Amino acid sequence: MSQMPQLSACPSCEEPLESGDRFCGACGYDLSAVPARPQDNPTITMNGSVPAQGAPAGAYPEPPSVPPAGVAWPAPGPDAPPPPGAPPAAEVRFDHPPQAEGHPAPPGGYVSQPGEYPAQSETYQAQQPDEYLLQAPDPRVSADPAAQAAGAGGKVCVACRAGRVDDDGYCENCGHAQPRERDHMEQESGPVAAVSDRGLRHHRNEDAFAIGSTALPDGSPASVAIVCDGVSSATRPDDASMAASKAASEALLAALPRGTHPQQAMHDAIIAASRAVNSLAAEPATAREHAPHQNAPACTIVGAVVTSGLLIVGWVGDSRAYWVPVDRSAPPARLTEDDSWAAQMVAAGLMSEAEAYADERAHAITGWLGADAYELEPHTAAFKPDRPGVVVVCTDGLWNYAEAADEMARVVPLDAAAHPLHSARVLVGHALDGGGHDNVTVALVPFPAVPQGAGSA
Repeated sequence: MSQMPQLSACPSCEEPLESGDRFCGACGYDLSAVPARPQDNPTITMNGSVPAQGAPAGAYPEPPSVPPAGVAWPAPGPDAPPPPGAPPAAEVRFDHPPQAEGHPAPPGGYVSQPGEYPAQSETYQAQQPDEYLLQAPDPRVSADPAAQAAGAGGKVCVACRAGRVDDDGYCENCGHAQPRERDHMEQESGPVAAVSDRGLRHHRNEDAFAIGSTALPDGSPASVAIVCDGVSSATRPDDASMAASKAASEALLAALPRGTHPQQAMHDAIIAASRAVNSLAAEPATAREHAPHQNAPACTIVGAVVTSGLLIVGWVGDSRAYWVPVDRSAPPARLTEDDSWAAQMVAAGLMSEAEAYADERAHAITGWLGADAYELEPHTAAFKPDRPGVVVVCTDGLWNYAEAADEMARVVPLDAAAHPLHSARVLVGHALDGGGHDNVTVALVPFPAVPQGAGSA
């Protein structure tokens, strides 16, 4: 059996490969389909001569241009073969198949001239059947492979539409990695909307969000949005972000109707999210022994609570919240400060913001949720905007492509407050068009809060 060529990266998605991989772990590309590298020595030279077996490169015999002394080439006749090494006869076409006598050429096609091609022999024509007989299908077996897979209780591959998808998410027939439920998520809850996408480079989506609407004790509306970004260097980052977003959202939606002040409710929600992530680290001892070098599950968090006259944000890590007014003549603003190496350099006056974020250490976070985090310090801030606007709650997968508040305001659609879901899709598309190097998640919360039942038209 021929050995598969050794590849360092997938020919389809350029994801790094390991030795012995038969399929790409990111896109499922069949690596055995990559053609093997051709031999260095050709078997037939350009002039048509065949080299001797085992002849080294460059040692192929050259055909004689004239007959040897005492030998004369036979005079060419109508059926005489051309001499060895002689060029093909003039006016002979090799780009059209021969036409047998009595068979007209297709309209517009090339018509061979008499004597150009020898007519096919009757014996050869008799050996070619008009139709090739195929075995009749077994009526006991379904003709639709997809129906077979579905009948077996499994999912059908979206690529080949024939194979069953195994428990690991790969097709048993073609090996294609199947789309995961979290690869692209959209949700709209009253006036709030959020979109999350895996991006173009990562093999899974490690972001998560949770949105909702509720009412305060006085009956006025309140909107909630939570966005979390899993730390890729930790274990189970996708589980960490999902657990944190769910715990924080549930805490806020339970505390606000009871009359808890929104800023205190946000602080308590971040604490609840931290506890949910910490609980993921309570794995069996055997799991820690098999992966002693891996960190505990971790993620960042940012959230917003919007009422009829108050805007509250809370965060830990480098996920952000921006304020974009409906009247774009008013200035936008970034509402959060990153827990990152770059932010510390800027705060200490050691580097300018442009210099700090150009450094390769810029996105190293100094605060996160997780069992191995430093002392947890939830950040919260309260604002009272004097005009309508929209709050953009997002991960760095978006703000990497619109970092400054002015840049973010330029990519947020003008009707974002009225059509938050469409606008969230536009923002995710902006990040994907920019390269999509990371997971992308964004939630849009209009200010002031809109009563439940109102949303994008």
